[in-house]
Amino acid sequence: MVMVHCWFKKIVFATASLALGFTAFAQQADFNEVGRQMAIMLQNSHFARLPFNAELSQRFLGDYLKDLDFQRLYFTQEDVDGFNIKYGDQLHSLLLSGKSMSAATEIYRIFEKRVEERVDLTEKLLKDDHFDFAVDESVMLTRKDAAWPRNDKEAADLWRRQIKEAVLSEMLRREILTKLAKEQGKPDPAASDRSPKEKVSLRYKRLKSSVKDVDEEEIANYFFSSIARAYDPHTEYWSSRENNRFKDGMKNELVGIGALLQSEEDGATKIKGIVVGGPADIEGTLKLNDRIVAVNSLNTGKADEMADIMFMKIDKVVDYIRGKEDTTVALKVEPAGASPGETKIVVIKRGKVQMKDEQASAQVIEIKPEKGPNERLGVITLPSFYADFEEGKTRCASDVERILKRLVEEKIDGLILDLRNNGGGSLEEVRRMTGFFIDSGPVVQVKNTLGQVQVKDSDRGKAIYTGPMVVMTDKTSASASEILAGALQDFNRAVIVGDTSTFGKGTVQNPMDIGTMLPLFAARNRAGVLKVTIQKFYRPSGSSTQMDGVAADVAIPSLLDAMDIGEEFLEHPLPHDRIRPAGDFTPLDSQALFIPRLRELSQERLNASKDFSYVIQDVLKAKNRLKVNQLSINKLKREKELSESDALQKERNAERKIRFLEMSEEDEKRFSFYKMTLGNLEEKVELKPYSKEDESGNYMRRAKDETEDLDQTPKWPTGIDPVKRESIAVLTDLVKLTENARLAGILKNTAEAR
Repeated sequence: MVMVHCWFKKIVFATASLALGFTAFAQQADFNEVGRQMAIMLQNSHFARLPFNAELSQRFLGDYLKDLDFQRLYFTQEDVDGFNIKYGDQLHSLLLSGKSMSAATEIYRIFEKRVEERVDLTEKLLKDDHFDFAVDESVMLTRKDAAWPRNDKEAADLWRRQIKEAVLSEMLRREILTKLAKEQGKPDPAASDRSPKEKVSLRYKRLKSSVKDVDEEEIANYFFSSIARAYDPHTEYWSSRENNRFKDGMKNELVGIGALLQSEEDGATKIKGIVVGGPADIEGTLKLNDRIVAVNSLNTGKADEMADIMFMKIDKVVDYIRGKEDTTVALKVEPAGASPGETKIVVIKRGKVQMKDEQASAQVIEIKPEKGPNERLGVITLPSFYADFEEGKTRCASDVERILKRLVEEKIDGLILDLRNNGGGSLEEVRRMTGFFIDSGPVVQVKNTLGQVQVKDSDRGKAIYTGPMVVMTDKTSASASEILAGALQDFNRAVIVGDTSTFGKGTVQNPMDIGTMLPLFAARNRAGVLKVTIQKFYRPSGSSTQMDGVAADVAIPSLLDAMDIGEEFLEHPLPHDRIRPAGDFTPLDSQALFIPRLRELSQERLNASKDFSYVIQDVLKAKNRLKVNQLSINKLKREKELSESDALQKERNAERKIRFLEMSEEDEKRFSFYKMTLGNLEEKVELKPYSKEDESGNYMRRAKDETEDLDQTPKWPTGIDPVKRESIAVLTDLVKLTENARLAGILKNTAEAR
């Protein structure tokens, strides 16, 4: 199972995945031995072949401390110095000798103690301190590169300012909500809210609870994850729980109750979404905004066997709720809107839940031009390169193939493939999928640590779709997305439109079960998985996407370009390099894409666009804000900033309200939309016009945010965001330029024949 999966861990909502497992009574693996075997595997398998020495040990320690305390608010420099003296050049030796868990646990317990001290200080500050918000003080927006507080005294003063800022932010949030509600003549959602100090108190009580509620497996997970990522950002240790969630996420199918969960500040777990047609929806008792306070995983019917989940971490709540298919789980629930203390027991049979919003989908957009026949454009949206590695039933390439063939039947004139927010997935799926758009040829080159290069070709032989094509990307398009976009760009097959570049992840990972490497008679239960970088991949042209990503042919202003998003901002990334082009790499004629002309036409629209002028303004502001890296905790200054921001937003909203109305009216005359899902492909139904007001295709009912009614920001006309709108315009230009060139060629040939 080789992956070029997403640069971030995929978050799976709490519809639960595999069975809780009835191996709870089996002896758990010795994590000292797990660490030893992982260290051996890293040395033998990782692409970089880093020397396993005292220098690397310093990196292990530094990364573990950063992972635990990424804002440098809990440990002091005195703590860090003590850790360095004791373990700084020893962790590699402790790992290889099977004695690392004592160091990992000792460091974690000191972190736990520091968190407890800070939370206790929080309670004291909130009780005794009458914060003076007239004083000119500030905190850093991010402390990831800041120095550790030198000692307890400096740490306490730093923490005082952090708590002061948290209280001020809550005060300002309440004032804004109250002001907006009054202006709009609506109920004030802040009226029944807890006081700012109480909200801050609860927030840190939850933190304290989550830090204390750990077992040996979780400490091992934190520690081994830091060890793995010291090699590169995508080498990871996954606990047994994380590995199960990853597999379920790749299958886009879970076993559970079909509910989206959210932790509440007061410790409960709230129902924020219910999957339409899922187990909870079918049972019918559980409602949006209900609050779960206890769970009986086995539904024994005994009240004393209900597990209290108050202040429990959300992943542990998920573990209690999930289980085997067709078994039942009992939830103790506080119904939304009920009297305080009122509860009921809800029993739900677990079942399979398809994450349909994570599947490939498409739409046909029919455009009525001022002159000439209607144009039909296809848009395929692919959230990830998902695949069921175990049973092979779910494969995104098969889903896209079916969609693409239907789009060809619909006689589309051009195609958009939307890879925005697609963090990657299966290498095999992207190899297959690239072949849908090019005839047989190299898709990606893969180099191992010995320098051996393997070329992976498309094996389809004949492309399914050969017409004009645009690929939409952004800074979060990573890994497999970059393979596909890079190959199509190298072949001059498609125009890449979006952020200046993609993420820049050009490495391949292979999950390795650590349990299989343990000694013969050792316990293997819950040993975990090492997902190790074993290869780098390269485009057919020989350039790696590592660090550089895939540059857009037509770049569109984006707020993401102002943020620290991309491989270059991660710890210990592998470098960019090049190899030879693939031997049989034969690109198409680049002139057939008309990129210089497309850029000119796009730039004319961007220059005239109000929305993109707003984006450029916001990018400049965001860059300056990140550069300054200070947030004032002077109330007058913050109110002034918020007032200016509010005035600017109201000015934009007023302008957009008028303009969007005109755009919507124009869109209604110009566009017709036809939704295409895997479901209606199976039913072989004729595509029908789709209105954005039609919610029948939604896969989840979501709870309405209490502040949603106060947001006066106009919705994008016809549901088309500016980037997608510009991408449609680029594709329309490409279709016209291609057709004009084809006609010119026909006329020339006809003249020569005469």
